[in-house]
Amino acid sequence: MPRRAAWGIIGGLTPIPERTMQRRDFLLATAASAALTAPGMGWARPASRLKVGLIGVGMRGQVHLAELLKREDVEVVALCDIEAYMLDTALAMVAAAGKPRPRVFTGSDHAYEQMLADADLDAVIIATPWEWHAPQAIAAMEAKVAVGCEVVAGITLDDHWRVLRAQQRTGTPYMLLENVCYRRDVLAVLNMVRQGLFGELVHLEGGYEHDLRAVKFNSGEPGKPYGGGVEFGDKGWSEAKWRTPHSVRRNGELYPSHGIGPCAMWADIHRGNRFERLTSYASKARGLHDYVVKQGGADHPNARVGFALGDVVTTQLVCANGETILLTHDTSLPRPYSLGFRVQGTGGLWMDVNKSIYLEGRSPEPHRWEDAQGWLERYDHPLWKRFAAQAEGAGHGGMDFFVVHAFVEALKAGDPMPIDIYDAVAWSAITPLSEQSIREDNRTLAFPDFTEGRWRDRARIFALGADY
Repeated sequence: MPRRAAWGIIGGLTPIPERTMQRRDFLLATAASAALTAPGMGWARPASRLKVGLIGVGMRGQVHLAELLKREDVEVVALCDIEAYMLDTALAMVAAAGKPRPRVFTGSDHAYEQMLADADLDAVIIATPWEWHAPQAIAAMEAKVAVGCEVVAGITLDDHWRVLRAQQRTGTPYMLLENVCYRRDVLAVLNMVRQGLFGELVHLEGGYEHDLRAVKFNSGEPGKPYGGGVEFGDKGWSEAKWRTPHSVRRNGELYPSHGIGPCAMWADIHRGNRFERLTSYASKARGLHDYVVKQGGADHPNARVGFALGDVVTTQLVCANGETILLTHDTSLPRPYSLGFRVQGTGGLWMDVNKSIYLEGRSPEPHRWEDAQGWLERYDHPLWKRFAAQAEGAGHGGMDFFVVHAFVEALKAGDPMPIDIYDAVAWSAITPLSEQSIREDNRTLAFPDFTEGRWRDRARIFALGADY
């Protein structure tokens, strides 16, 4: 049977079967009373220099690789992908950085299993198509290799329970690499929330509002990932090969973590709060078909493809402490990029779309917006004050430096992951839950308590200071 390019970041799409105080002192003090909430319990702390491998060295994996190669406390010892083009590019990056050539694992969809068995790894970063995140993360945790996983954590709800149980069973650290939690304005607003400037939080908004039409379609020519054609699936390249088929067969909030991650941190989800209920709605699907016709013509075979994904999907969540959160997924229509953040409480609100803020009794004029920049600078988070220069030039405006830095530093310190297993599975489980809600005529669903009650007593650990 011929091998299919299943998980390389430019590979095809092989279905996976469904299966069911001071920061340091504070963390040490709380770890003993929270065995299952500390992702590293039972996992051997590595030496100060980490041996790291990458599963998937395509477009996203190469961004992580670039950050790892800058660090003296990391040795990239193994690369795994099934696409020669991407492996050659990644190896050239390693050589240009003057670092030793890592071992290469390739040749089959399951080459990562050999890497986990043979490469003597402390940690692995997973940057493969979504279907492979759960099985690869579970395999790594079973091998006692710490996991930094790109979003999402899984596809089905059962995937998320399996990932959670594997982490709890093995004690291996798992961090979801959600970079937007480290965006400079997001962290400044977190600082403001924690200092009470918005009063008691009442309502939050976020989402993924990003025109991905030229990502979901291209010419299929290697090295040209964006636009230039209307091919996808087996004839596409890079994300058009594996990501677009999700828009054909699925309808829901397919990419929640960019929006929900910051909202969850602002609302202390799993730290005295949790998601309780969810309802989703999807608009009609027109944008991708319209793009294919305009770019490829009405006679192009892909003009006959039916896309299931609604152009705009909205998801409302209700939290245990009474806050509401609105997420918007909007990737199939022409629009500028935005994540649509809104933080609103009894003391005022901030919105990133208009870069404005209003704080009652603090803003110059009642009922009038003011530019948020001065407030964001005043409450700039200690992480950005300390590491802004090092983050210069990193992917996504510096965010990619911070998320890799946090993963590495927490592992070196033997600390819990700052975006931990409970965060990962809850944020990502919004996708299958939203699909179910839409499929069942927008039914309101109870949100699973992945912490099994532990959310009530868990203390904050994310971005408490200037370390990571």
